[in-house]
Amino acid sequence: MFPIIYSEFFMLHETGRLHPERPERLSAIVEALKASAWADRLDWQAPTPVEKRPVVMAQIEQIHPQSYIQEIQQLAARGGGHVDPDTPVSRLSYDVALLAVSAWLDGVDRVLATGTPAFVLARPPGHHALSSRGMGFCLFSNAAIAAHYALEQPGIERVAILDWDVHHGNGTQAIVENNPQIAYCSLHQWGAYPRTGAGSERGAHNNVLNIPMLAGSEVAHYRQAFEKEVMPFLQNFQPDILIVSAGYDANAADPLAGIELQPEDFGLFTDYCLTLTRRIVFGLEGGYDLKALAKSVVATVERCLLQKS
Repeated sequence: MFPIIYSEFFMLHETGRLHPERPERLSAIVEALKASAWADRLDWQAPTPVEKRPVVMAQIEQIHPQSYIQEIQQLAARGGGHVDPDTPVSRLSYDVALLAVSAWLDGVDRVLATGTPAFVLARPPGHHALSSRGMGFCLFSNAAIAAHYALEQPGIERVAILDWDVHHGNGTQAIVENNPQIAYCSLHQWGAYPRTGAGSERGAHNNVLNIPMLAGSEVAHYRQAFEKEVMPFLQNFQPDILIVSAGYDANAADPLAGIELQPEDFGLFTDYCLTLTRRIVFGLEGGYDLKALAKSVVATVERCLLQKS
């Protein structure tokens, strides 16, 4: 059985009419997964309620200062607003974002308990969130929080984060780049939002690898990047667990970027990850064409099922 950590509560982060990071992203994915030929092999798990897991807030506070956490909480309590022009907060967004963090932590727990992958189907996304500022549709830095949490678990000394979202995870990198126990690798469209992620950046401990991709790049360009750069970097780091910031906005159909991937290409990326380790937490980031997004998640999960050891 392949675990999908999901709750309908994630739909209640309301972003407003015409916003690309909308609740329908999740419903499209859920529908596609439940319609798959292997739907009976999916284990749908509700994330642990935050009130039953005090560690959630403790983990968030390791990454985000109290002042920022309270800013989001108070903004939601007032009925909503924006932390930046692209990043809305609705009445329930704070609670939804807390549960999203709990889901990512559940993903870490499940993967470490079983030694097999899991997919965290949650929103809002997180890889643009800086320590003290939300941006780019993101409120809390889910992947970075999960990485730090993983390091607190027995036997975990090194955590790698692979970010294949079409946009650079500026928040994740900023939070982890000074930690020698965390490696961060990102493939992203060069010049796209947030216009960060230069290839020259290496982190404080040679633990950062940014691979800027040109607009129009296709799977052949990504295959070369994986084989010549991504995989050697990750294999050299030898992570005890891999966290994937699984954004699917590098699809040719996506409205927010200019990379020419197809949904099945994310199955190839998943294959590469599985050659490194089966201890993989996939967590949803971007992806804004509903059909391409759903097909891409299906491709990711399918490869995990097909390569079941």
